[in-house]
Amino acid sequence: MAVPVTPLTARRSCHRRRALVALSLAGALALAGCSGSSGSPKAKTSEGPSAQATATGQTLSGSWPLTGLPASGAAPSHPVMIVKIDNTASSSPQIGLSKADLITEELVEGGSTRLACFFYSRIPKVVGPVRSMRATDIGIVQPADAVLVASGGAPPTVKRVAAAHIKTFTEGARGFYRDNSRTAPYNLFMSLKKLARTVKGTVPQDDYLPFGSASDFPKGQPAKGLSAVFSGGHTTSWRYEGKTYKNLNSNAAAGDQFRPDTVLVLRVRVGDAGYKDPAGNPVPETHFTGTGQAMVFHGGRMVRATWHKAGYNKVVTLSTSAGELSIPAGHTWVELVPAGGGNVSVTT
Repeated sequence: MAVPVTPLTARRSCHRRRALVALSLAGALALAGCSGSSGSPKAKTSEGPSAQATATGQTLSGSWPLTGLPASGAAPSHPVMIVKIDNTASSSPQIGLSKADLITEELVEGGSTRLACFFYSRIPKVVGPVRSMRATDIGIVQPADAVLVASGGAPPTVKRVAAAHIKTFTEGARGFYRDNSRTAPYNLFMSLKKLARTVKGTVPQDDYLPFGSASDFPKGQPAKGLSAVFSGGHTTSWRYEGKTYKNLNSNAAAGDQFRPDTVLVLRVRVGDAGYKDPAGNPVPETHFTGTGQAMVFHGGRMVRATWHKAGYNKVVTLSTSAGELSIPAGHTWVELVPAGGGNVSVTT
């Protein structure tokens, strides 16, 4: 049973994007003098931005926008790419999750969940199974200045996502293919590197989350693990193990699991998207804006907070009674747990 945390030491965290620096004039002239090829340079597989090809006219000097980890050098030639991935047993094994910078888990129809996987500092060769978009994705994608990769979407959702000025890539775009060894619709995959080489890069203007130093993170209370209950049919369980968190019911392939440094639980308002899936299930919509309760799990401990998001296109901030709260830089899994119908239990 969770117990209240003690008051936190007041501090402030910089939530502005720290890694954006204009490319020097000499660099711009060098780019202008390149050959007339219309294709973007091929990105190399490296965690450091200095090894990434650049087509943005910008460099990174400070930190990565999705992790807060140190960054320097040329910005990636591609934008943040968010891929919708199935999260049912039928998706096993999921491919590419270990290369993600950040992952968000959201409720979908039938009580199941779906993953929005953020790729920027590293791009996997293959990712999937790729599934359809939801209106929930608007509040997830917009703050990252990202493109959305999905199999498609219901007409009302496609219309709303387009109205939100989110660029999407659906089945038929470069990189999509079907794996005939799997059963549809769980056999759609994306060769993400192929797509990344064709998409003009942009650099997010703000950090996606309020990243800070681990030394500034409050002591909180002991928490060896947690279970995020999305519905009667789905719970995602975590255990702190080896300085990161292990998903105890992951569908990812062995060695390809996402091992976050932090699990951020946000209690969110869930409504009706206004239509049903082919099986007749009402499609839920998470309203990722406003305010609600938050729980930050890091280093085997948990801190309670309140999350704030001023609009679908705004970034999340966190606060406690002592002031602003930052998340230690690193990889984060965000659980968008329904405030009504969902639950979170903590293992101490």
